[in-house]
Amino acid sequence: MTDAAGAGAGGDGPGLAMPLEAAPAAARAKRKRGEQGGPGVAMALPALALFGGFALAPMVLVFVLGFTQWSGLGKPVWAGLSNWHEVVADPVTQGAGWLTLKLMVTSWLVQTPICLLLGVFIAGPQRYRSVLAVIYFIPLLLSTVAIGITFRALLDPNFGVSAAPSLAFLAHDWLGDEDLAFYSIVAVVSWQFIPFHTLLYQAGVRQIPRIIYEAAIVDGAGRLAMFWHITLPQLRYTIVTSSMLILVGSLTYFDLVYVMTQGGPGFATRLLPLDMFLSAFSRREMGRASAIASLLVGGGLLLSLVLVRFSGFARMRSQQEGL
Repeated sequence: MTDAAGAGAGGDGPGLAMPLEAAPAAARAKRKRGEQGGPGVAMALPALALFGGFALAPMVLVFVLGFTQWSGLGKPVWAGLSNWHEVVADPVTQGAGWLTLKLMVTSWLVQTPICLLLGVFIAGPQRYRSVLAVIYFIPLLLSTVAIGITFRALLDPNFGVSAAPSLAFLAHDWLGDEDLAFYSIVAVVSWQFIPFHTLLYQAGVRQIPRIIYEAAIVDGAGRLAMFWHITLPQLRYTIVTSSMLILVGSLTYFDLVYVMTQGGPGFATRLLPLDMFLSAFSRREMGRASAIASLLVGGGLLLSLVLVRFSGFARMRSQQEGL
């Protein structure tokens, strides 16, 4: 009887028990597959359709137009690689490309330290710092065209700040001098976008647990040591995000430059986006302009991928783990 019971437990028992144990696991797997591929995909379809129709499709169309000759009227004519050869060989476009790279680097060098310090400052608990944060944010609320018109008037050598008797040291033709026009553009761009990146750093600083600073104070650390060894390491992902926005955003500066200088004097401020616009609507060379646009999109994507790959941004984890 004991053998029979043992046989039943060792033979038929597992055979009956395994389906009972496997059933809940199979049900959970089926339910998980349903959750992943059911309502989630359906809810994402409208966004995917909009992105495909208003982002991917135009990019593909622009890339194809880069291989054609088209004035904007009539039917495009296939031109092969002639537009691309012209863009690469044109000294004006080459200069615009190098000027765009120079603007990227200069904007990053100017904006990053200022935004970092301002963000750390206004992240403090004092109420007056919150008031200053609101004031700093005002330039971001203004339209780019309005900013361009305002600074073009302020920098005018006839009736701008240069004409003020008490500001004789500012008596320069800021937008008419080839050596000053580019840096004037950099200054105005920085003035417009520093508030946004300052808010990024402010939010990043406020996410740092206070207990870390309290422990550092107990250990006798000063403000500079806490900034260098606590604040900066904790803001590394914010720095990567801000840097990516600054560098990639530098590939899109067109309206401000067009309003202030229209690329002048000469070619001193003719950036690649402006060169694309002038090729399309002044020279009526849509194919050439499309090739430049494709280079800008490709450069922005490549730059973003490089930053994500080598900055560790793709492996981002919570910095509050274990706290």
